[in-house]
Amino acid sequence: MSQAALVSPCRSGVSRDPGGEDRAGRFVSRRMGVSVAGGSSFVARAASRLAPLLQGVAVAFVGMGWCAPAVAQPDPNQRIGVTVADAPSPDYRFERFVVASDDGLRQWRVNLGIPRQRAPRGGFAALYMLDGNAALMEFDAAALATLAQGRPPVLVFVGYDNDLRIDGAQRTGDYTPSAVDDGLGQGVRGGGAARFGEALIGTIQPEARRRARIDRSREALWGHSLGGLFVLNLLYTRGDAFARWFPASPSLWWDRGAILGEPERRFLARQLARPASVTIAQGERERAPREGAREAADPRAAAHRARIGVVPADAARRLAERLRAMPGLSVCYREFPGLGHGPMLRASLLAAAQTMADEAAPPCEAAPER
Repeated sequence: MSQAALVSPCRSGVSRDPGGEDRAGRFVSRRMGVSVAGGSSFVARAASRLAPLLQGVAVAFVGMGWCAPAVAQPDPNQRIGVTVADAPSPDYRFERFVVASDDGLRQWRVNLGIPRQRAPRGGFAALYMLDGNAALMEFDAAALATLAQGRPPVLVFVGYDNDLRIDGAQRTGDYTPSAVDDGLGQGVRGGGAARFGEALIGTIQPEARRRARIDRSREALWGHSLGGLFVLNLLYTRGDAFARWFPASPSLWWDRGAILGEPERRFLARQLARPASVTIAQGERERAPREGAREAADPRAAAHRARIGVVPADAARRLAERLRAMPGLSVCYREFPGLGHGPMLRASLLAAAQTMADEAAPPCEAAPER
């Protein structure tokens, strides 16, 4: 049993459990070593149907049959603001809970979107998303309505209990399997993937299943960048935890490419505990990056180029080829034309969501044309 703690369950951000009041005005209770607190959402499909609903909003990924609000290049200090998780929806109901680590240094906020329609006999599919605050911002009310027309999945956004879109320090600690000094003057960082994996599988996943009727044979995990590295590492160490795995633009360079060595060999030498599928996604410009003059002159950018240069530019594609040798594992490699690392967060998220929502979709599709 995970030592993470559930911080009191509540809906619409208001706790009903007795206990102390935290700084955000939520009442917090403790049980099972966990703290639960308590409200989530999605991105749109079928752009031709949604365009009239999204007046004034740019539509992207039309070739995929999905649309989403256009945004500027992500700002690492960007705040979440109001999302669809904060508003009533006729298609989804929203709950929120907070899980605290046993040492109290981490609090993961989980926004849960549960379809209002009756669950299928075996339960809903479920998509668990890392960087949950950022993922939540890619969803809108029109998308929820589109999902509700079919067989919508439960949406599980696993983020941090703050208003940052991306919490760089915490995600580096949680999503990496080893601690390293990356030479950026920040000392030794990372190495908390095993601990976070225990919280995800031991506390967050069971709590999501308790709150929603979920088909355990149709649960999936998505992550981007360091999140993609975490997805691969968890597949290698706890392959029974999810049926589908979506590592997007995985940071294979972490710790000088360690994930491509012994962890991969140990995984390929074992038998899968259950059949599974993995889709490795990468942007075309990640393999052949184009650099502006500013980036070329930035010493931090140069240091990052040196870090990622320890693995081949096509390491993700080669990894997919090697994983295909694993019996019981269906493996896809999807490359997104014209996209670099940042835009791949949205593109890969939409692709994963489409796959989970469309049961008729083949397990491995060609990447959408731009």
